[in-house]
Amino acid sequence: MAEINSLEELGAATAAQTAEQEAPVHVQKLDAQGRAYATGKRKNAIARVWVKPGSGKITVNGKEFQAYFARPVLQMILQQPILAADRNGQYDIVATVVGGGLSGQAGAVRHGISRALTHYEPALRGVLKKGGFLTRDSRVVERKKYGRAKARRSFQFSKR
Repeated sequence: MAEINSLEELGAATAAQTAEQEAPVHVQKLDAQGRAYATGKRKNAIARVWVKPGSGKITVNGKEFQAYFARPVLQMILQQPILAADRNGQYDIVATVVGGGLSGQAGAVRHGISRALTHYEPALRGVLKKGGFLTRDSRVVERKKYGRAKARRSFQFSKR
C-alpha cells in the first residue's frame, strides 16, 4: 500500500478503490466439454441451451431449428441474439425445450441463447442487454376466477 501524504491523494485512492469494487467482472463460464450452458424461460416454456464454437448449426430437441419452428417468425425470434451479437455461423447451439406452446418455446430458446452467449463471451453482455434479450419476459396467462367466464370476462347478463 502506497503512503498517502495529502487529502487529495486520499480522495483519489478511495475513488479508485470504489471504482474497482463497483465494476462487475463477468468471467467466462464453461463446462468440462468447453460449452456454455444457460436456461431460458418464457410463459410456461423452459429451454436448456448449450453453446460451443462450430459452424452455426442450431438444434432444438434433436431437430434442425427450421424443422422444429416451421413459422418464419419463430425462426427469426430464435436468431435475434446471434444476429445482434454479429456471431452468425460461429457457434453450434443445442437446445432442449419443454412446456408451453411454440411461441413461448421460441422465446425461451432465445432467452437461453442470449444468456449462454454471455457466459461464453462476457463482452457481448452490453450488446445483448441493450437489445433486451437478457430480460426474462415475465408475462404469463392470468388465471380464471370463480364467478367469471374467463379471467376477467363476466357471464352473459340476462335481464329475464
